[in-house]
Amino acid sequence: MARLGLERSIIDQNVYERTNARFREADVLLPTLSELANPTTIDPNTREKLASVDPDTPHPLNLFRVHWWNDAARKTLVDVPGHIVLPRELTGVAAPIVLALGDRFPMISAHKVLPAYGCLVPRVITGQFDPTHHRAIWPSTGNYCRGGVAISRILGCRGVAVLPENMSQERFDWLGDWVTDPSDVIRTPGSESNVKEIYDACKELDKNPDNIVFNQFCEFGNYLVHRICTGTALDAVFESLPGNGKRLAAFVSATGSAGTLAAGDHLKAKHGTKIVAVEALECPTLLENGFGEHNIQGIGDKHVPLIHNVMNTDMVVGVSDHATDTLFMLFNTDEGHKYLAERRGIDPALIDALKHFGLSSLCNVLAAIKAAKYWDLGPDDVIVTVATDGAAMYRSEAVKAMPKYFGNRFDAVTAGEIFGHVLMGSSTDHLIELTHVDRKRIFNLGYYTWVEQQGVSIEEFTARRDQKFWDGLLDLVPAWDAMIGEFNAKSGAGRG
Repeated sequence: MARLGLERSIIDQNVYERTNARFREADVLLPTLSELANPTTIDPNTREKLASVDPDTPHPLNLFRVHWWNDAARKTLVDVPGHIVLPRELTGVAAPIVLALGDRFPMISAHKVLPAYGCLVPRVITGQFDPTHHRAIWPSTGNYCRGGVAISRILGCRGVAVLPENMSQERFDWLGDWVTDPSDVIRTPGSESNVKEIYDACKELDKNPDNIVFNQFCEFGNYLVHRICTGTALDAVFESLPGNGKRLAAFVSATGSAGTLAAGDHLKAKHGTKIVAVEALECPTLLENGFGEHNIQGIGDKHVPLIHNVMNTDMVVGVSDHATDTLFMLFNTDEGHKYLAERRGIDPALIDALKHFGLSSLCNVLAAIKAAKYWDLGPDDVIVTVATDGAAMYRSEAVKAMPKYFGNRFDAVTAGEIFGHVLMGSSTDHLIELTHVDRKRIFNLGYYTWVEQQGVSIEEFTARRDQKFWDGLLDLVPAWDAMIGEFNAKSGAGRG
């Protein structure tokens, strides 16, 4: 079970001692998961020191910014996590669609640094990862590996990014600046849909005992950090909205590693919220056990992640990459902004805020619209989701979209066509409200990846059918937090 991140005791005392010494030397203090869920509980002395730290540097204290509660400058705390409420004028549905802003996270301006920490910290405090010796391998389709590399820099060890070769150029530019050696960026064949090729590369790397693979798709630290931290943040956003009669009707998240989906378990337990999983229409794995290739970067597919609580998922929605690519152009061009302001009367402040939405963020928006239409949601029915990263990570994709979709011409007519077709014209096709049989079908599909290919035992695999398994994982949080406290006390970091 160590490979799944479920240990709660020290596995290798020698590794633990060497790691603790490195943390003492580098003055690395570890935040607890509870502190990241509620950063007001972080020690005031640590918060005071943090005020002078650049959020875009591999400074140890930036670990205490790996949460949803940073301000727009990513330097100080806010009372409510940063978010944007999309009105009916933009979405065409009465239900408000609310997105928490992932580009307020430190170092990578994307929320995937949170699961990178969630997967790393259990390995550190149980003596399974030695930064003085091991290379940290981060398999990803883009942002998770950047988060892992950033944290590796903080620890003074080599972080290796494994990602498809056709991801956005901005990802590779960032990695080029942060890895300690160019060979630590491994480009696997294909694009967003080619997760299996990432697994294959990691299998080869795992043959070397000096490499430790932090597989976000199967390590339950990813699940827990989102259930505790992202779930709490989204709940706080919902509670801050005006109006006493509002209902948290649905939570929407693209599948990806399925970590973010875990926030839905928190929200469902508290509010009865429906959980909507989203995938690319061009690769309808959950919808149709299908396959294909797409460009909604950051959402993964062609398999069911081990940490996806399938039996608690209420709906699956397919969104086309044609829709996300073209909507990105509407939201990020002068002509698009002019159309939204002059023809649709959209608030200029909201138009400016659209820069916070990357491709997967737009995917979440479109799925939320489809869910709102399917369930006939009204103005008191809130849908929450996340903007994983911002538009800055996809400028090169806009360059590709111009000849591909628009013949290198984007004008007011084009903007109007996109608005009408993609936003107002969104329908309830390519959507399934899951029955128990549907859930079992999707759950069973995961067998072929995890049991047949990745060596998970059938007992470990089938245990995940029961909600008690997922709720039982919450017991790990206080256990890990206590071990983090002990680790910090032993290292003496943060006392200077």
